[in-house]
Amino acid sequence: MKDYIKIARIDHWIKNMFIVPGIAIAILLLNDEQRTINILYIVIGFLATCFIASANYVINEWLDAEFDKFHPTKKNRPVVGGNVKFKYVILEYLLFAALGIICSLFINRLFLFTEIWLLVMGLLYNVKPIRTKDIIFLDVLSESVNNMIRLLLGWFIITDCVFPPVSILIGYWMGGAFLMGTKRLAEYRMIGDPDIAGKYRKSFKYYTEKTLFGSSFFYALCSTFCIGIFLVKYRIEYVIAMPFMFALFSYYVMMAFNDDSAVQKPEKLYKEKKLLALVFLLIAILAALTAIDIPSLHSFSDPYLINF
Repeated sequence: MKDYIKIARIDHWIKNMFIVPGIAIAILLLNDEQRTINILYIVIGFLATCFIASANYVINEWLDAEFDKFHPTKKNRPVVGGNVKFKYVILEYLLFAALGIICSLFINRLFLFTEIWLLVMGLLYNVKPIRTKDIIFLDVLSESVNNMIRLLLGWFIITDCVFPPVSILIGYWMGGAFLMGTKRLAEYRMIGDPDIAGKYRKSFKYYTEKTLFGSSFFYALCSTFCIGIFLVKYRIEYVIAMPFMFALFSYYVMMAFNDDSAVQKPEKLYKEKKLLALVFLLIAILAALTAIDIPSLHSFSDPYLINF
C-alpha cells in the first residue's frame, strides 16, 4: 500500500496552489452579481484538482517506468523496481479520477468540464500513440497547459457566468511553459550525457542545452508580455511591479544551472529561501498597488501621449 500511495505523489499536491491566482483574479475583477465566494467550494475544488492530478501521476509513473530506469534518482521509483501490479495501478487511477469528478459535481458545470480537460491532458501527455511528452517542444507546451487549466479551475470556483481575459490565460500558460522548460534544462544538465538523457526522455534526443535555454527564454518573454497586457489593461499601477516579475523569472532560470537544482523538483521549491523572498516581495508589491492609486500613470495608457 505504501508504494501505491507513493506513486500518487501526494507531496506534489502543493502544485495545485496554482488555482489560487485564478480565485484571486476572479474576486478582483468581478462584481458581486458575477461572483460567489464560498470557502467550502474552494476546499472541495482544491481537493478535486488534487485527486485528478494524482490520477495523472499514477498513469505517468506506470508508463514511464521503462524510461525512468535511466534517470539517476527516478530509477528508485516503486514501478521501476517492480513493486506494484498493473491491475491495482488501473484501480488506483480510476479511484482518483472518480473522486475528482464526484467532487467537481458539487461546484458547477464549467468547473467539471475543466477538471475533465485536466484528466484528458494527462492521457494525451502519457499514453501512446499520441504521448506528447516524447515530442520536442510539444512536451513542454502540452504539460504546461495544465497551468492554464488550474487558473481556470480557480476562476470557475468563483463564477460560472464569465470567462477570464485571454491575456492572463496565455500568460499563465507560457509561465508554466517557462517553469517546465527550465526544469527540462536542469534535468538535461544534471544527467550530463546526451545519450543517456535520450534514453530517459525521448524528446531529449532532439533537444540541446542551447535549445532548452532558448525555448525557456522565449516562453518567459511570451508570459511576461501577456501578463503585462493584463496588468496594464486592468490596473495601470501594476506596471510598477513588472521589474520585480522580471527579476523573479531571471533568478529562476539561473537556478537551473545549479548542481542538483531544485528546479527539477518544483514541489521542493518551498525550501528555496531566496526564491520565496522574491515571490513574497512581488505579492506584497501587487497587494500594495491594488490599494494605491497613482493617477499620473494613467497617461501611459492614453493613446495620445502629448496633449496640446
